[in-house]
Amino acid sequence: MKKAWNKLRENTIASFIVRTVFYLAIMFLLVYLYSYSGVNQPHFIYNEF
Repeated sequence: MKKAWNKLRENTIASFIVRTVFYLAIMFLLVYLYSYSGVNQPHFIYNEF
């Protein structure tokens, strides 16, 4: 089991895919949390200019 884990860990393609999925999940989480930041707040007056 340990050999298989080390072999997968050293594989550059698998490492790239895992890191990409991890960072995409973080980005989606941040966008999801940011979407709730303006709930029930008045419209900022200078956004219309």
